[in-house]
Amino acid sequence: MRSPLPRSPNPRLGAGLDTVLGRALAERRIVGAVVLVAHDGQLVHAGVAGLADREAARPMREDAIFRLASITKPIVAAAAMRLVETGTLALDQPVTRWLPEFAPQLADGTAPTITIAHLLSHTAGLGYGFQEPEDGPYHRLGISDGLDQPGLSITENLDRLARAPLFYAPGTGWRYSLAMDVLGAVIEQAAGRPLPDVVRTLVTGPLGMADTGFTVTDRSRLAAAYANGEPEPTRMGAEAAVFLWDGSVRFAPDRIFDPASYPSGGAGMAGTAGDILAFLEAIRTGGAPILRPETVGTMMRNQVGAMAETLEPGWGFGYGWAVVDDPTPTGTPQSAGTIRWGGVYGHSWFVDPACRLSVVTLTNTAFEGMAGALTLEIRDAVYHGLAPR
Repeated sequence: MRSPLPRSPNPRLGAGLDTVLGRALAERRIVGAVVLVAHDGQLVHAGVAGLADREAARPMREDAIFRLASITKPIVAAAAMRLVETGTLALDQPVTRWLPEFAPQLADGTAPTITIAHLLSHTAGLGYGFQEPEDGPYHRLGISDGLDQPGLSITENLDRLARAPLFYAPGTGWRYSLAMDVLGAVIEQAAGRPLPDVVRTLVTGPLGMADTGFTVTDRSRLAAAYANGEPEPTRMGAEAAVFLWDGSVRFAPDRIFDPASYPSGGAGMAGTAGDILAFLEAIRTGGAPILRPETVGTMMRNQVGAMAETLEPGWGFGYGWAVVDDPTPTGTPQSAGTIRWGGVYGHSWFVDPACRLSVVTLTNTAFEGMAGALTLEIRDAVYHGLAPR
């Protein structure tokens, strides 16, 4: 989907972003990208660069479909918060209300209460396999991060996850985790329908996000998946393990084509930049038609105090995304109250409500498009291009 926002191109902004993307392509840090910038409700830049499929020489296009990885999380969080609005879920509700068998324990053998709020804020004590050592319980138990193991059911993965010890008592720490996959299973039980149906009914349908879901609507527009490499990014095969920080992320790009694969609430969707921008603009402007303004306000507030500063100084975490509490420690030009997140297939986005700004960058290159220099270069080019002369 192309962005439905009215288009008002900003030449100065466009020139800066074209330079950034051109340099990333010339340095072979990415294969292709789509960058959309909305300012004050106007689409001021729609940048398309590089190739969607290098081996097929297929150019990138604005309506290219990408495997979204963790860009799934805020969409599923919005669906959960809509169920909170209707009284179907409650933030203080124990997860065992909906998943009686899901009762992971602390190292001392006790099984503390995990709530819906703990899942939304990543304070449940759960983790991710890619952050753990190869000899740790997540790998020994075969727990999927929602990106690999095609054909795995949510019942089996939750059973494995429940057998891994919690990293801390719920509510006493912050750790990025499989919590949103657990929340996806909660949503299915609470709504009495599959997660893809709930998300389509509550979020993507009302927003006209026709190309975003747990399946690929048009394979001819699907971007191929690549990983950082030398001298250029390497195309992922049926399986790929890509080093990230102190661990590695395991990918199975064709997982999304296997109907037996569970719909991962943390990593399972595919979609377009235009669809994601429509979602972010709805959040920026108060939530209509999917959420109430007070609900969006709750989601955009730091819910974890200083616990998420392990992510980055000055940042906290709300429900579905990181939140800038204080931009000073990081030197970011983003305002306090900015929210952001990304996805390991190579994506990043942020919303700066004070500047009336939403920015989406989808690439087909992990991890440059999520955690490489490109994310900062795009951020800085946006603020420079929109700054008064």
